[in-house]
Amino acid sequence: MSVTFEVKAELRGDLGKGASRRLRRAGKVPAILYGGGQDPLPLVLEQLSIDLQLQNEAIYSHVLTLNLGDRTESVVLRDLQRHPFKPTVLHLDFMRVSADRKLRVHVPLHFANGETAPGVKNQGGAVSHALIDIEIACLPKDLPEFVTVDLGPLNLGETIHLSGIVLPAGVELAEHVVPGSDQDAIVAGIYHAQEGTDDTAATPAAE
Repeated sequence: MSVTFEVKAELRGDLGKGASRRLRRAGKVPAILYGGGQDPLPLVLEQLSIDLQLQNEAIYSHVLTLNLGDRTESVVLRDLQRHPFKPTVLHLDFMRVSADRKLRVHVPLHFANGETAPGVKNQGGAVSHALIDIEIACLPKDLPEFVTVDLGPLNLGETIHLSGIVLPAGVELAEHVVPGSDQDAIVAGIYHAQEGTDDTAATPAAE
């Protein structure tokens, strides 16, 4: 992983909804650190700093260094809560990681060779994305920044399912998926243009 992230945080004293609202008015974001067999720690971060870091999608699929002043923790960003209609982060959840314990995290999907796939180039179809990320399990050292889905072989009307994704070494789907089962969701496909276009999920996934 070529990108590194350091997130600065402080221990949070005041708890409760009222305290959280005061923090947000002051340009700060409440957060929680949990996992690793230790007690949860309430934290507070600078809104501007974390907003800038969240603009890089890689932060969602990297082991982060959480700087707590006199010590650091290796963590992943497990979840975040956004304001329903404002571009504001309301709360973040960080989870401690250990080098010898597998993580379960969501990583983004990057789609390759869609424009040159026979179904698009020769048969007049359009790519439709049904999923934009997947949940994987792996050791921290094997955590990929993203997973690439090769659309190059697809003809018109063909799809790629979860079971057909080629994962990096040491990485597996978080849940075992039997090919052809109800859990084997469609990831992407090539359809007639009126059925769905790139960056849409008009065609229902097999979930």
